[in-house]
Amino acid sequence: MLKTINLHKKYNDFTALESLNLEVKSGEIYALLGQNGAGKSTTINMILGLVQPTSGDAFINGVSVKQSPELIKKDIAYIPETVLLYPNLTGIENLDFFSRIAGFKYSKAELSNFLSRTGLQTNAHNQMLGGYSKGMRQKVGIAIALAKNADVLLLDEPTSGLDPIATAEFTEIIRELGQMGKSILMATHDIFNAVSVATNIGIMKNGILVQDLKAQAFSAEDLQELYLKTI
Repeated sequence: MLKTINLHKKYNDFTALESLNLEVKSGEIYALLGQNGAGKSTTINMILGLVQPTSGDAFINGVSVKQSPELIKKDIAYIPETVLLYPNLTGIENLDFFSRIAGFKYSKAELSNFLSRTGLQTNAHNQMLGGYSKGMRQKVGIAIALAKNADVLLLDEPTSGLDPIATAEFTEIIRELGQMGKSILMATHDIFNAVSVATNIGIMKNGILVQDLKAQAFSAEDLQELYLKTI
């Protein structure tokens, strides 16, 4: 489970995030909407322990990010807008490398199985990452999260730049991860994708969570109207 309590970040006189309280339980997918600069990435970076909060804290499975940043890393997987992988290594080699960093050693068959579970074509497993599309690289990122067996997934604009087919494939994988009991926080601009995959939706403005909604209560059109009124 992921939880923030009065998470606050201030840079001199500028408040990037103001007293954020949110909770993402096991199996929930929380989509965080907002314009650039609304505080979405700041939130994710503080949960990752990359940015220190001015006050407040985040908790992963009850463990404080502020007090135990190294301890929580084993329970978190991060998939950014552009997954940073090694272009001169194959899909399997990248997965093996990052799995070993996380403390896991898998056979080639097990690594291939993780990649297949994300929908990556078998013939691509041993191809160099330099020839992968963005959607294929995102699948390797998800495979790394699966191999790490992380409880919490943090996604920062994961569908940005993906074509409709790749977006649909990615959405289905995220939905399946939620069904597996993962807690997923996804920062996105994609209102229609948020309604499609999320269980909960938050709208941020100027560092403040101004709306905290149940996704099932809204159509994409209703959410878009509320979003435009809010921002």
